[in-house]
Amino acid sequence: MRKYFGTDGLRGTANESPITPEVISRLGEAAVHLLADGHNTPRLLIGRDTRRSGHMIEAALASGAAARGAEVFLAGVLPTPGIAYLTRHLQVDLGAVISASHNVFSDNGIKLFSQSGFKFPDAWEEQLEELIENGRSLPHPTGRQIGTIGHLQDTETPYVDHLKQTFPKGRTLKGFRICVDAAHGAVARVAPRLFEELGAQVSLWNASPDGVNINDHCGSLFPDFIRSRVLAEGADVGFTFDGDGDRMIAVDDKGQIWDGDCVLALCARFMAERGELPGEKVVATVMSNMGLEVYLQSLGIEFLRSQVGDRYVLEEMQRVGAVLGGEPSGHTIFLNHTTTGDGLVTALQMLTVLVEAGDSLTDLRIPMERYPQVLVNVPTPGRRDPEQIPSLQEAIESVRGVLGSQGRVLVRPSGTESMIRIMVEGQEHELINRLAQELAQCVLDTQDQEDIERECP
Repeated sequence: MRKYFGTDGLRGTANESPITPEVISRLGEAAVHLLADGHNTPRLLIGRDTRRSGHMIEAALASGAAARGAEVFLAGVLPTPGIAYLTRHLQVDLGAVISASHNVFSDNGIKLFSQSGFKFPDAWEEQLEELIENGRSLPHPTGRQIGTIGHLQDTETPYVDHLKQTFPKGRTLKGFRICVDAAHGAVARVAPRLFEELGAQVSLWNASPDGVNINDHCGSLFPDFIRSRVLAEGADVGFTFDGDGDRMIAVDDKGQIWDGDCVLALCARFMAERGELPGEKVVATVMSNMGLEVYLQSLGIEFLRSQVGDRYVLEEMQRVGAVLGGEPSGHTIFLNHTTTGDGLVTALQMLTVLVEAGDSLTDLRIPMERYPQVLVNVPTPGRRDPEQIPSLQEAIESVRGVLGSQGRVLVRPSGTESMIRIMVEGQEHELINRLAQELAQCVLDTQDQEDIERECP
């Protein structure tokens, strides 16, 4: 359990540790120190989503980096995958995105990308933690060696141009009516521009960010909103994104919701039929439904699982040579087009299937039988490791004994919030719901007992 970094960079309540100007400034110093080779001036690109705290964190990160001699470029509001793309396109040394993704506006965080556009590996983040904790005496240049901070102009255009190149050459979206929920986040300007430049008619919703309404009962965690708009307007498809644009959930013309597992199933079949799925492999996480695994195996496609987190999906994809992977939450990675989960790339790949097949999304519905799945989140005082709770481990083994080979149980610490996440999957909904609630109660009972022991040692 690391102190600062979770499954997707730093994250927490803005202005509470570790998301404070002091810690973020030290992170800027540490990152530049890690990248500096003694004579070159590191170049850092910073983007952000629309949260109120984004300006404060941007200033702290930029000042810390400049204090160590870096040349800092501020890209303003841009989706996370846009910064990943520009990091390698502009050949800077480090890309940083200030965002808490799908979380509420009061949270914020930082995601880091290497020069190649890939997220920092665990080993780098561990070095950063060490420098943040013990690097207060890092040397600071003076005079002409102090770094600079400047603003980039029109960062949207090169990103949109890149996105359009992932769509089939010579094809258009003319005749398509698309509903978009921008979650009052970073795709609010980019998404409609992209689809309209490709010829679609766009109905845009939740695209007026005010610093506090990001993800507020809209976006990928609330797909029923865009579902209602698709049905009301008779649209061909709806796309709903999260605050920083790396997730996308779709809705078809009949109002059916397509999560990340459905997207993987559709695109894997399409790509395999066209010989565009090297090795016939797809990578998902331990959270993906067993129905996806069964369906892909029926097509002769190998299904592999990684731990939760899109960067772990990516690592497994690179290890086995896969080009398609993702999570049910809507992070989907098309490694032949991008280096990280990109909701807009995912939307374009789904539209590619529609254009090439000449069918509606409803007509292309995947015959994937889902196993019932129950998810329970248990808040904890700080990050807790379930493996360090003996009574919980005993309860988990008991549940596995009940489910046998007809189900799965997964209990893990959240990588982005202070809670333990419980997932139970099986063929009988009533049974798995009861088992999930029993595991949640075990966590709560343990916390109550610990509180009593602290009060009455």
